[in-house]
Amino acid sequence: MSNQFEATHGHMDPLGASIKSNGVNFALYAPKATQAYLCLFDKSGHSEILKMAMNINEGGIWSIHIAPLNPGALYGFRVEGEYNPQKGLLFNENKLLIDPYAKDLFGEFTWSERHYGQMPIGTKSTVNNAIDIPKSKVAATALYTHKKPNHRWSNTVIYECHVKGTTCRHPKIPKSLQGKFLGLSHPSFIEHLHSFGITAVELLPVHAFISEQFLTGKGLQNYWGYNTLNFFTPHKGYLVNDDINEFKQMVKELHDADIEVILDVVYNHTAEAGTDGPILSLRGFDNLAYYRTVTDQPEIYINDTGCGNTINIDHPKTLQLVLDSLRYWVEVMGVDGFRFDLATILARSQSGFSASHTFLQAVAQDPILNKVKLISEPWDIGPGGYQLGAFPSPWREWNDQYRDVIKRFWKSEKGIVANLAKRLHGSFDIFEHSERGPLNSINFITSHDGFTLADLVSYEKKHNEANGEQNRDGHSGNHSFNCGVEGFTDDPKIIALRLQQQKNFYLRLFYPRECQ
Repeated sequence: MSNQFEATHGHMDPLGASIKSNGVNFALYAPKATQAYLCLFDKSGHSEILKMAMNINEGGIWSIHIAPLNPGALYGFRVEGEYNPQKGLLFNENKLLIDPYAKDLFGEFTWSERHYGQMPIGTKSTVNNAIDIPKSKVAATALYTHKKPNHRWSNTVIYECHVKGTTCRHPKIPKSLQGKFLGLSHPSFIEHLHSFGITAVELLPVHAFISEQFLTGKGLQNYWGYNTLNFFTPHKGYLVNDDINEFKQMVKELHDADIEVILDVVYNHTAEAGTDGPILSLRGFDNLAYYRTVTDQPEIYINDTGCGNTINIDHPKTLQLVLDSLRYWVEVMGVDGFRFDLATILARSQSGFSASHTFLQAVAQDPILNKVKLISEPWDIGPGGYQLGAFPSPWREWNDQYRDVIKRFWKSEKGIVANLAKRLHGSFDIFEHSERGPLNSINFITSHDGFTLADLVSYEKKHNEANGEQNRDGHSGNHSFNCGVEGFTDDPKIIALRLQQQKNFYLRLFYPRECQ
């Protein structure tokens, strides 16, 4: 089979798969590896048809150029090197790795013991995982050239939504489009957005993601998407015909309707989880470069995310990966901005959070990224994790203090008038520094964390019994008021009161309007 292809040394740049000279150039970063291999697969993704040794270059970059090869080709990488978990080295040539720079993926991810580096514990696994992991797919990409709305922050009204949940039961959207990217750009949904005066949709995670094994073991799945498998590929479950260009079509149609697209992005951790997690991608290329570990104990991951691992944004190649991904979604996929989940993690080094962190400086100096909307969730569970007001201009920040005091006011709590006045005055006490002001606050009352607006006026306590976590998960500080009955009721007085309370929240959020 190798006689069908001509292999040459290839180029170091760009990383990933790039179409060049009647073929495809492949490049990956693995400086501690002893050998890296490119593996090509047939159209089914089941049979490995070629395994070629790649060539080492300066800076730990491995490369190879294969011709002839066309867009749509399926591939993966295998990397050899020392396997020593005590040193934080997890190379295992038996594990097919997803290209961190893959622009498209083919096939489904299936949980199995094949993905784990140690099997049994303490023994390097010799089992091939290729049958259970998606293949990276060579994609032909083009720059997004359509006109963008470019709304001023002072005119911005953001609608946070889940791609599936927002349209999966919309009666006016065709069933084939319900719960898909193209459902969000359907005229019926756009009409709904216009009726609210919405200028931007903020999509909950759309990067390719997988469900955690402990969920699938219970017959459940990760609905929200905060478990990223790849930073460049749109999630397959939101595509109608498995075509990544559907995402660009959605963006274009929303732009035509004068609506911007902001992505909720999860660059703080990945689906490879903690010490007992699988080897799927980054971990198999350079575990210590991509993940933060305890000083002098590289076998232990720092877990500031609560998800098992934490991205090592201090490493130059990890920083490059995140920046390259952000630029790709702007330049190629056409998005207008980002909301960074647990953003403080991306500005934390060994010495703690810094408003002048390399990541923040790199974004500020980038000619592409410094022109888009940048929103931080300014907290995490790590040391010094609460940093509301600490991000530099031009970053905007989710303002949980506004959220909570507004809820408490309409619940008729006492002793909050002074705090309420500050929030209604633009939270100057938080943002009036370094030429910042009210527009740096993203004011909101409900979001994907905690109760919806309907739940906020219908329940005193959370009721997450169905997912097997004994109601321990989910946000507890909702400051809610059920208006007299817990949950559903047919009492007309309570129904009317709940509707009035929801209207009160809407009125408070939009008048006066800073940036909601």
